[in-house]
Amino acid sequence: MNKKVIITIVVIAVVLLVIVVWPIKIYNRLVKADESVSTAWSQVENVYQRRADLIPQLVATVQGAADFEKSTLDAVISARAQATSVKLDPSNMTEADFQKFQAAQDNLSSSLSRLLVTVESYPELEATQNFQTLQAQIEGTESRITVERNKFNEVAKAYNVQIRRFPNNIVAGMFGFEKRAYFQSAPGADKAPEVKFDFNSSNSSQNSAAPAQSEN
Repeated sequence: MNKKVIITIVVIAVVLLVIVVWPIKIYNRLVKADESVSTAWSQVENVYQRRADLIPQLVATVQGAADFEKSTLDAVISARAQATSVKLDPSNMTEADFQKFQAAQDNLSSSLSRLLVTVESYPELEATQNFQTLQAQIEGTESRITVERNKFNEVAKAYNVQIRRFPNNIVAGMFGFEKRAYFQSAPGADKAPEVKFDFNSSNSSQNSAAPAQSEN
């Protein structure tokens, strides 16, 4: 066989091998990154479910307090129902669905925070061992939610970068690898709370509380 023919055959074989092996390697790498996102998402769901499971116990405990604010309890119960009704498929999460999920969960966090602040007005309830245990578990779960959300964002970002890089984007487009959404900070979460003191009203109350001087 002619040497040139052999070289040509070898070159063609190498090119064909590269054409076949290269997309397979990229595809497998993208699959691994996609699975990492799904795993991180399952951890997010676990901590949210943990919080949802604690709320009925908290509500039952708080309901035992005399004259506890019913509207505050109703808000938590309603927010929990809404949050648990929003389900996402990790393999098919649109931006709109993701935002809806986050809004429902953030609303539940806000409702829980208001409930725990309201309990401060009920020292007898706040002092019970059952409430203290539930409060510690919920606060710990909220911290864990923040940790898992941050982990998910990191993994999702790494995946999104991979599917946008060339030549990965070619394979990603061929096999339907879609961009993943991120958790966003709640509005105002990046700002410290503003505290205002009304010195005029304070001075006014001090003046009104001061004893009147007798006129000579």
